[in-house]
Amino acid sequence: MRAIYLVSILLIFPSATVQAFPPFRTTDAHTADPWELETRLGLLGFKRSGSANTYSSPLLRINFGIPQRIELKGEFAYLINENKVDEAAVGFKWVPYLRTIGVGIETLVLLPVSQAGGVGVESLLAVTLYNDSFRYHLNGGGFYDSRPNPNEKGWRGSALVEYRFGRIRAGLDFFSKQIQGDPVQVSVGPGIILDVGPFAFRTGFHAGLTNAAPDWAATFWITKSFYLDKKEESTELR
Repeated sequence: MRAIYLVSILLIFPSATVQAFPPFRTTDAHTADPWELETRLGLLGFKRSGSANTYSSPLLRINFGIPQRIELKGEFAYLINENKVDEAAVGFKWVPYLRTIGVGIETLVLLPVSQAGGVGVESLLAVTLYNDSFRYHLNGGGFYDSRPNPNEKGWRGSALVEYRFGRIRAGLDFFSKQIQGDPVQVSVGPGIILDVGPFAFRTGFHAGLTNAAPDWAATFWITKSFYLDKKEESTELR
């Protein structure tokens, strides 16, 4: 029943593929604990390309853990200056192997965001190396999106080096993406997560390294987790 309940939530809140685990664009080979609901509210997203600025709010990420290291996912982003839904997706992450190295698969179904309709799919392999205070994350995968005209397909890859000390997590994120027939987009930037007890505040920045990438982008988030049963809450912060 819990899984059915959460699937209904994810379908009510469609979502975006822009952010993997905020504020980073690289995702981790880790899932929410069973029956844990992770809510991540993006207060503002900003992107600048040439002389054009875009503003997104709200951004929403919902993750719900179920047994066997499976996580149901829902994501959403709204473009303020264009008054429209920018991205929407639902999907899952599965981590079949988790030791000092974690290996997982994440797949998202890209939902229609306009009257033109269309759907898409994005799938990637996530690998995380756990090493004391450091964590190293690698992602690679592909996508097909029938929503734009013409349709888009291509690949994406990213890497994140993350350092944890006390209530703070800092990281450096590298992201690359190429739509078939277009130049490669490459960006890099830092991010920080600050745990203040009941909530965590997150912010990140990316600067474009190629002409095809946005000049720069930034996001600001507040996050909180809830447990839908009476088990003791995990101290793991993702």
